Amino acid sequence: MSPTADLVLTGGPVHTVDPARSRATSVAVRDGRIAAVGHDEVRELIGPRTEVVDLKGKLLLPGFQDAHVHPQGAGLELGLCHLADTVDPAEYLRRIKEYADRNPDAEWITGGGWSLEAFPGGAPTAEALDAIVPDRPVFLPNRDHHGAWVNSRALERAGIDARTPDPADGRIERDADGNPTGMLQEGAVHLVGKLVPDPSPEDQLAALLRAQAVLHSYGVTAWQDAIVGAYANMADPAPSYLAALDQGLLTARVVGALWWDRERGAEQIPELVARREELHRDRFRAGTVKVMQDGIAENHTAAMLTPYLTGCGCASDNSGISFVEPGELKKYVTELDASGFQVHFHALGDRAVREALDAVESARTANGWRDTRHHLAHLQVVHPHDVPRFRALGASANLQMLWAAHEPQMDELTLPFLGAERGARQYPFGDLLRSGATLAAGSDWPVSSPDPFQAIHVAVNRVSPGAPEGTPEFLPGQRLDLGTALAAYTAGSAHVNHLDDITGSITVGKSADLVVLDRDPFAAPSEEIAATGVLETFVEGRRVHTADDA
Repeated sequence: MSPTADLVLTGGPVHTVDPARSRATSVAVRDGRIAAVGHDEVRELIGPRTEVVDLKGKLLLPGFQDAHVHPQGAGLELGLCHLADTVDPAEYLRRIKEYADRNPDAEWITGGGWSLEAFPGGAPTAEALDAIVPDRPVFLPNRDHHGAWVNSRALERAGIDARTPDPADGRIERDADGNPTGMLQEGAVHLVGKLVPDPSPEDQLAALLRAQAVLHSYGVTAWQDAIVGAYANMADPAPSYLAALDQGLLTARVVGALWWDRERGAEQIPELVARREELHRDRFRAGTVKVMQDGIAENHTAAMLTPYLTGCGCASDNSGISFVEPGELKKYVTELDASGFQVHFHALGDRAVREALDAVESARTANGWRDTRHHLAHLQVVHPHDVPRFRALGASANLQMLWAAHEPQMDELTLPFLGAERGARQYPFGDLLRSGATLAAGSDWPVSSPDPFQAIHVAVNRVSPGAPEGTPEFLPGQRLDLGTALAAYTAGSAHVNHLDDITGSITVGKSADLVVLDRDPFAAPSEEIAATGVLETFVEGRRVHTADDA
């Protein structure tokens, strides 16, 4: 007689993401592991002390894994001057003034989350901030953290004026006379950001735990923190993770991507090796290195193979920025690969994608095939010649699915400057799938929503949730089916995180990281995917989230 289960979930469809048995109706859990997957026979494991969850026809999934996210930064923004969820400039100013009035003792007014499309050319001005906060410096990164809106007091603190040169990896927006206007791009953000006081360790830990609760509420049970280290105005989250572990508060599994300082070279690799050992702790590992190879398309810093267009449709003299010289990148990635590191690339433009793949190819040639599972995130523009290289090199495609839709930032700040041919190569999810690439998925929160179903909705429909009726699909030939999108957000990300041996599917012997939904999205029209919610989230069979209406 088999021992009884600690937990049995039954009475609804189970989408296992296991090709050997894709569907079931019951799952048993014992000692934090999945003990049985099947149908009515699993109920035989119910004993007097077994907790039974009646799914009532709702879908059970393996826990989601976010392969590219910034939890501590997101949690901090939620507690500061939070500007997300609107694109109304007047509302931004109202929130900023309200926050400043509510915090009269704050030395700096900071937070962020505003959207580029809210302002002409994506560039707000210091003048607007000066009118409401003239007495203190204001520093507000936009939602993608590749730019920041600052007031005149912040510019003065940093000594930025018409004579200040642009940094090699960024740009100070200026008026016709060369005076800074209040918008800083890429590396220029650090000119002011480095002056902003770090939040206290207690505030950083609280932010991480706040973010963990949000992620669990969306069914996320594991993630890859895409920057572990100090970057621009973002404090190093590693101390918070260690504090959470010491206090028994980290309930997720986390892979940390150690920040590659692009102002340094290979001399930092021994330091990264030492840090990897220092941070190897139970639920937290730091065996990845994050290399940001380029910027973003909206401010024309994403690295492109050909120049951006100007407002009149002519070729400009700007093809974006490769933050790490491509020849040096090959050497660094080869050495990192030889040291057993996974490399997590920020590669958004087609030149950055090619440079990252070239670096992976160099590592494979020099070191042979190692189980390092390098991956490229964002992939906004990919040249067709590079699509099959993902499979050939064993490089995973880390998709931010929510971005693959028509919305103002795409239609006003991107497509006119990419042109028709290059604009038609954006977010080629379908092509990558058909080529045999391994797909993973991440949110890049706080850049965009941490809700996997918002992203999956776009992957399947190529239309934003809540888009006005008649909004055209964005390159519909690149859509994914629901099962594939779910697999990317579970098994695919588990593969990238080197967690596929214990998570990513509902399979006997794996950890009971499980998500109970409020419906079965397979049984509803695809237009309703984004409405899917999470009722309960389990990690190792332990409930870490319960919705109010569960």
